[in-house]
Amino acid sequence: MSRAPAQLPLGVGLRDDATFANFHPGPNATLVDRLKRQLDDDGEPFLYLWGGEGVGRSHLLQAACHAASDRDRRSLYLPLKELGHFPPLMLEEVERLDLVAIDDIDRVVGRKRWEEALFHAFNRLRDEGRRLIIAAEAPPRQLAVKLPDLASRLTWGMTFHVQGLGDDDRLAALQLRARMRGMQLPDEVARYILHRGPRKLEALFEALGTLDRASLSAQRKLTIPFVKQSLDW
Repeated sequence: MSRAPAQLPLGVGLRDDATFANFHPGPNATLVDRLKRQLDDDGEPFLYLWGGEGVGRSHLLQAACHAASDRDRRSLYLPLKELGHFPPLMLEEVERLDLVAIDDIDRVVGRKRWEEALFHAFNRLRDEGRRLIIAAEAPPRQLAVKLPDLASRLTWGMTFHVQGLGDDDRLAALQLRARMRGMQLPDEVARYILHRGPRKLEALFEALGTLDRASLSAQRKLTIPFVKQSLDW
Protein backbone atom coordinates (compact mmCIF):
# COMPACT_ATOMS: atom_id res chain seq x y z
CA MET A 1 0.00 0.00 0.00
CA SER A 2 1.46 3.37 -1.05
CA ARG A 3 2.10 5.86 1.70
CA ALA A 4 1.08 9.47 1.11
CA PRO A 5 3.80 12.11 1.18
CA ALA A 6 4.56 13.40 4.64
CA GLN A 7 2.66 16.63 5.19
CA LEU A 8 3.02 19.44 7.67
CA PRO A 9 0.44 19.99 10.37
CA LEU A 10 0.25 23.51 8.92
CA GLY A 11 -1.89 22.12 6.12
CA VAL A 12 0.62 22.46 3.28
CA GLY A 13 -0.01 19.65 0.83
CA LEU A 14 0.53 18.83 -2.82
CA ARG A 15 -1.62 19.92 -5.73
CA ASP A 16 -3.25 16.89 -7.32
CA ASP A 17 -2.40 18.11 -10.82
CA ALA A 18 1.27 18.79 -10.08
CA THR A 19 2.61 15.57 -11.62
CA PHE A 20 5.23 14.66 -14.20
CA ALA A 21 2.46 13.33 -16.46
CA ASN A 22 0.88 16.79 -16.43
CA PHE A 23 4.13 18.66 -17.23
CA HIS A 24 5.34 19.31 -20.77
CA PRO A 25 9.15 19.41 -20.38
CA GLY A 26 10.09 21.21 -23.59
CA PRO A 27 13.70 22.37 -23.12
CA ASN A 28 13.73 20.93 -19.57
CA ALA A 29 13.68 17.25 -20.60
CA THR A 30 17.08 16.46 -19.04
CA LEU A 31 16.04 17.98 -15.72
CA VAL A 32 12.74 16.08 -15.67
CA ASP A 33 14.59 12.85 -16.38
CA ARG A 34 16.98 13.52 -13.48
CA LEU A 35 14.08 14.22 -11.16
CA LYS A 36 12.29 11.03 -12.18
CA ARG A 37 15.43 8.97 -11.51
CA GLN A 38 16.55 10.75 -8.35
CA LEU A 39 15.31 8.02 -6.02
CA ASP A 40 17.10 5.29 -7.99
CA ASP A 41 20.19 3.83 -6.37
CA ASP A 42 22.38 5.83 -8.75
CA GLY A 43 20.20 8.94 -8.62
CA GLU A 44 21.61 12.38 -7.94
CA PRO A 45 21.40 13.10 -4.18
CA PHE A 46 20.99 16.88 -4.55
CA LEU A 47 19.33 18.86 -7.33
CA TYR A 48 19.09 22.65 -7.40
CA LEU A 49 16.48 24.23 -9.71
CA TRP A 50 16.30 27.90 -10.52
CA GLY A 51 14.27 30.03 -12.87
CA GLY A 52 11.85 32.92 -13.13
CA GLU A 53 8.22 33.03 -12.12
CA GLY A 54 5.89 30.72 -13.98
CA VAL A 55 8.45 28.29 -15.41
CA GLY A 56 7.21 25.36 -13.31
CA ARG A 57 9.67 25.08 -10.43
CA SER A 58 6.98 24.45 -7.82
CA HIS A 59 5.17 22.02 -10.14
CA LEU A 60 8.34 19.96 -10.57
CA LEU A 61 9.09 19.80 -6.83
CA GLN A 62 5.56 18.63 -6.08
CA ALA A 63 5.70 16.17 -8.98
CA ALA A 64 8.84 14.66 -7.47
CA CYS A 65 6.99 14.19 -4.16
CA HIS A 66 4.04 12.55 -5.91
CA ALA A 67 6.45 10.23 -7.73
CA ALA A 68 8.12 9.36 -4.43
CA SER A 69 4.74 8.44 -2.95
CA ASP A 70 4.01 6.24 -5.98
CA ARG A 71 7.22 4.36 -5.15
CA ASP A 72 6.21 3.98 -1.48
CA ARG A 73 8.78 6.53 -0.37
CA ARG A 74 8.25 9.28 2.18
CA SER A 75 8.62 12.87 1.04
CA LEU A 76 8.05 16.41 2.24
CA TYR A 77 7.32 19.56 0.24
CA LEU A 78 8.24 22.84 1.96
CA PRO A 79 7.13 26.02 0.13
CA LEU A 80 9.06 28.71 2.00
CA LYS A 81 7.01 31.42 0.29
CA GLU A 82 4.25 30.24 2.63
CA LEU A 83 6.29 28.89 5.54
CA GLY A 84 9.32 31.20 5.72
CA HIS A 85 7.76 33.41 8.39
CA PHE A 86 7.71 30.44 10.79
CA PRO A 87 10.77 29.25 12.72
CA PRO A 88 12.58 26.44 10.86
CA LEU A 89 11.24 23.73 13.16
CA MET A 90 9.85 21.78 10.18
CA LEU A 91 13.43 20.89 9.23
CA GLU A 92 13.90 18.80 12.37
CA GLU A 93 14.35 15.07 11.64
CA VAL A 94 13.84 15.49 7.87
CA GLU A 95 16.59 12.91 7.46
CA ARG A 96 13.98 10.26 8.31
CA LEU A 97 12.34 10.99 4.94
CA ASP A 98 13.46 9.70 1.56
CA LEU A 99 13.04 13.00 -0.28
CA VAL A 100 12.82 16.62 0.85
CA ALA A 101 11.79 19.33 -1.62
CA ILE A 102 12.45 22.90 -0.44
CA ASP A 103 10.79 25.56 -2.60
CA ASP A 104 11.66 29.29 -2.70
CA ILE A 105 14.77 29.02 -0.54
CA ASP A 106 15.58 32.60 -1.52
CA ARG A 107 12.77 33.70 0.83
CA VAL A 108 14.82 32.78 3.93
CA VAL A 109 18.47 33.28 2.95
CA GLY A 110 20.19 35.95 4.97
CA ARG A 111 18.35 34.94 8.13
CA LYS A 112 20.74 33.37 10.62
CA ARG A 113 18.42 30.85 12.24
CA TRP A 114 17.10 29.58 8.90
CA GLU A 115 20.53 29.37 7.30
CA GLU A 116 21.93 27.36 10.20
CA ALA A 117 18.91 25.03 10.20
CA LEU A 118 19.24 24.48 6.43
CA PHE A 119 22.95 23.79 6.74
CA HIS A 120 22.46 21.15 9.43
CA ALA A 121 19.49 19.60 7.61
CA PHE A 122 21.60 19.36 4.44
CA ASN A 123 24.34 17.53 6.35
CA ARG A 124 21.94 15.11 8.01
CA LEU A 125 20.24 14.29 4.72
CA ARG A 126 23.61 13.67 3.09
CA ASP A 127 24.82 11.48 5.95
CA GLU A 128 21.67 9.35 5.78
CA GLY A 129 21.84 9.01 1.98
CA ARG A 130 18.56 10.87 1.43
CA ARG A 131 17.54 13.00 -1.55
CA LEU A 132 17.11 16.77 -1.59
CA ILE A 133 15.68 19.20 -4.15
CA ILE A 134 15.96 22.95 -3.71
CA ALA A 135 14.33 25.60 -5.89
CA ALA A 136 14.89 29.35 -6.09
CA GLU A 137 14.60 32.26 -8.49
CA ALA A 138 18.38 32.59 -8.85
CA PRO A 139 21.35 30.21 -9.14
CA PRO A 140 23.08 29.31 -5.86
CA ARG A 141 26.05 31.65 -6.28
CA GLN A 142 23.70 34.62 -6.72
CA LEU A 143 21.82 34.07 -3.47
CA ALA A 144 22.67 36.46 -0.64
CA VAL A 145 23.69 33.63 1.70
CA LYS A 146 25.56 34.83 4.79
CA LEU A 147 26.69 31.45 6.14
CA PRO A 148 29.70 30.39 4.03
CA ASP A 149 29.22 26.68 4.79
CA LEU A 150 25.63 26.80 3.52
CA ALA A 151 26.69 28.71 0.40
CA SER A 152 29.21 25.94 -0.26
CA ARG A 153 26.64 23.18 0.25
CA LEU A 154 24.24 24.74 -2.26
CA THR A 155 26.78 24.26 -5.04
CA TRP A 156 27.50 20.60 -4.29
CA GLY A 157 24.86 18.98 -6.46
CA MET A 158 23.61 19.41 -10.00
CA THR A 159 22.17 22.83 -10.85
CA PHE A 160 19.51 23.24 -13.55
CA HIS A 161 18.08 26.39 -15.06
CA VAL A 162 14.33 25.75 -15.52
CA GLN A 163 13.62 27.42 -18.83
CA GLY A 164 10.38 28.95 -19.99
CA LEU A 165 8.56 27.48 -22.98
CA GLY A 166 8.55 28.85 -26.50
CA ASP A 167 5.32 29.19 -28.48
CA ASP A 168 5.36 25.63 -29.89
CA ASP A 169 5.98 24.13 -26.46
CA ARG A 170 3.31 26.36 -24.90
CA LEU A 171 0.86 24.97 -27.45
CA ALA A 172 1.94 21.42 -26.60
CA ALA A 173 1.67 22.14 -22.86
CA LEU A 174 -1.85 23.50 -23.25
CA GLN A 175 -2.98 20.52 -25.29
CA LEU A 176 -1.35 18.10 -22.84
CA ARG A 177 -3.23 19.69 -19.95
CA ALA A 178 -6.45 19.47 -21.98
CA ARG A 179 -5.89 15.76 -22.69
CA MET A 180 -5.29 15.11 -19.01
CA ARG A 181 -8.71 16.64 -18.38
CA GLY A 182 -10.26 14.46 -21.08
CA MET A 183 -10.80 17.47 -23.35
CA GLN A 184 -10.28 17.64 -27.09
CA LEU A 185 -8.50 20.88 -27.93
CA PRO A 186 -8.03 21.34 -31.70
CA ASP A 187 -4.88 23.11 -32.88
CA GLU A 188 -6.72 26.18 -34.14
CA VAL A 189 -8.60 26.59 -30.84
CA ALA A 190 -5.40 26.10 -28.81
CA ARG A 191 -3.60 28.72 -30.94
CA TYR A 192 -6.48 31.15 -30.45
CA ILE A 193 -6.32 30.68 -26.67
CA LEU A 194 -2.57 31.25 -26.68
CA HIS A 195 -2.91 34.36 -28.84
CA ARG A 196 -5.86 35.86 -26.98
CA GLY A 197 -5.28 34.62 -23.46
CA PRO A 198 -2.91 35.65 -20.65
CA ARG A 199 0.81 35.13 -21.11
CA LYS A 200 1.34 33.09 -17.96
CA LEU A 201 0.79 29.37 -18.43
CA GLU A 202 -0.81 28.99 -15.01
CA ALA A 203 -3.46 31.53 -16.00
CA LEU A 204 -4.00 29.72 -19.30
CA PHE A 205 -4.50 26.45 -17.42
CA GLU A 206 -7.09 28.18 -15.21
CA ALA A 207 -8.89 29.36 -18.36
CA LEU A 208 -8.79 25.78 -19.59
CA GLY A 209 -10.53 24.69 -16.39
CA THR A 210 -13.23 27.28 -16.98
CA LEU A 211 -13.71 25.98 -20.52
CA ASP A 212 -13.86 22.40 -19.29
CA ARG A 213 -16.68 23.22 -16.89
CA ALA A 214 -18.51 25.30 -19.50
CA SER A 215 -18.27 22.63 -22.19
CA LEU A 216 -19.51 19.92 -19.81
CA SER A 217 -22.42 22.10 -18.72
CA ALA A 218 -23.41 23.08 -22.27
CA GLN A 219 -22.49 19.72 -23.82
CA ARG A 220 -20.53 21.63 -26.46
CA LYS A 221 -17.22 20.93 -28.16
CA LEU A 222 -14.45 23.49 -27.91
CA THR A 223 -14.62 25.88 -30.85
CA ILE A 224 -13.34 29.43 -31.19
CA PRO A 225 -16.86 30.94 -30.93
CA PHE A 226 -17.55 28.85 -27.82
CA VAL A 227 -14.23 29.95 -26.25
CA LYS A 228 -15.07 33.61 -26.97
CA GLN A 229 -18.47 33.20 -25.37
CA SER A 230 -17.31 31.21 -22.33
CA LEU A 231 -14.33 33.43 -21.49
CA ASP A 232 -15.99 36.68 -22.52
CA TRP A 233 -13.27 37.43 -25.05
